Amino acid sequence: MKTFLLLLTLALSLWAKPQTIVFAAGCFWGVEKHFEAMPGVIKATSGYAGGSYDNPDYDTVLKYRHNPPKGLVNHAESVEVVYDDSKITAEQLIKSFWQMHDPTQGNRQGNDRGNNYRSAIYYTTPKQKKIAFETKARYQKLLTKAGYGTITTEIKPLKKFWPAEAYHQNYLKKHPFGYCPNHATGVKFEKSAQKQSTSKVTPLGGKEIMVITAPHCRFCENFKFDVTDHYHGTIPLRTAQQKELEGFTLKGAVEGTPTILFIEDGKEVYRHVGYMDEKAFYKALGAFKLGTDSEAFDIAFNKSTESRFCKRYEKFKHTSDGVFIDTISGDILFDTRDRFNSGSGWLSFYKPVKGAVIEKEDNSYGMHRVEIVARKSGAHLGHVFNDAPGGKRRYCINATVLEFVPRDKLKK
Repeated sequence: MKTFLLLLTLALSLWAKPQTIVFAAGCFWGVEKHFEAMPGVIKATSGYAGGSYDNPDYDTVLKYRHNPPKGLVNHAESVEVVYDDSKITAEQLIKSFWQMHDPTQGNRQGNDRGNNYRSAIYYTTPKQKKIAFETKARYQKLLTKAGYGTITTEIKPLKKFWPAEAYHQNYLKKHPFGYCPNHATGVKFEKSAQKQSTSKVTPLGGKEIMVITAPHCRFCENFKFDVTDHYHGTIPLRTAQQKELEGFTLKGAVEGTPTILFIEDGKEVYRHVGYMDEKAFYKALGAFKLGTDSEAFDIAFNKSTESRFCKRYEKFKHTSDGVFIDTISGDILFDTRDRFNSGSGWLSFYKPVKGAVIEKEDNSYGMHRVEIVARKSGAHLGHVFNDAPGGKRRYCINATVLEFVPRDKLKK
C-alpha cells in the first residue's frame, strides 16, 4: 500500500504542469515581490503586456503612458507568474491580486499615473478566465460596501509577455529601500467558516510586540506593508485579532485597529491605537526596549554621545568577523571588514553597509558636521569625518546603539 501511494504521489507530481498568468497592478517592482513570496509560485518576472506593439522597453512604455499615438495601445507594467497548481491555485493568486492593490483607479495606482500603471489580468487558460470574472464580481460587491467605485481592471487573454530589462528584475531584493508603495484597499474576501483559525495566541514571556488587526482594516494593511513586513528587530513581533488573545493582561479593551501593544511577561506596558509610520514605531520600540532614561535612548533619539573608550566600545573594538546591527530595528549597519582603529575611543568604519544610513547636515554646537542616522529606525549613530588613513572617510559611531552578530550566526 505504501509503495502504491508513493508511486501515485510521484505520478501526480510528474503530471502537474506549471501554469502561467500575468498580472498588472501598478509599479511592477512591488507586484513581483508580492507574488514571488507566495508558496507555490515558481517564478515571478517583471515585464510588459497588453500593448499593441512589439519589443517594448521601459523608456517606450513611459513615453506612451499619457498620450500614445492614435490607434496604439501601450503596454502595462506587468508580472508573469509561473506557479505549481498542485501547491497554489489560480483562485488563490487572483484573489491575492485583487487584495494587493486598488483596482478602481483606472490608469494609475496612487501617485503613479499613466496607462502603463493600469490594473489588468492576462489569463492563459479558460479556468483562469472564469475565476478572474467570478472573483471580480464578488470583489466588486465588497468594494462597493466599503465605499469604493467600479473596478476598471482589464481582463484579457495573454497575447505575449515581454520581460523587462535586467535591472528591473528582483529590484526590491537588490534595493531593499527602493520605491514600493502600498496601494491595497484593505478589503478582503471573506474566509470560509472551515478555514477560519480557532487557534489561540498566548504570551511568549519577556518583551514582545502584538499588533491587533481586524478584517477590512485599511490602516492595518498599511502598517503591515510599511512596518511589519520589513521588521528585523530582536523583540518578537506577532499579529493577531483580539478574539485570538489568551492569557494576556491588557489595560483595557481594544477599541480600534491596528492597536500596537508593547508587552512584557504577558502584561501590557504601552499601546498605540491607529497607524504608525516607520519612524514613530521605532521610536516607541526604542523606548520600550531601551527605556527612555537609558544612555542608549538618549543617544539614539536625543543625539547624545557616549564617552570615549566606553565599556561597549571596549567590548566591540576587537570582536571577530561579523556585523553590527541597529539595536532598535535589527538592520545591519556596519561590517567588521570595514572597521579600523582610529585611536579616537569610538568605533570607526571606512563605510556603512550600502543603503543602511542617511547623512544629514549638523550645525549644532557651532560646528559644521555630517550626522549619520539609521535609515529605518531614524536613530542617531554618530558623525562622519574626512580624516581616515589614505584620505578616506571615518564613520565615528556610538557603540551603545549597536549590537554585534558573528557572521556565522547571520540568518541565511
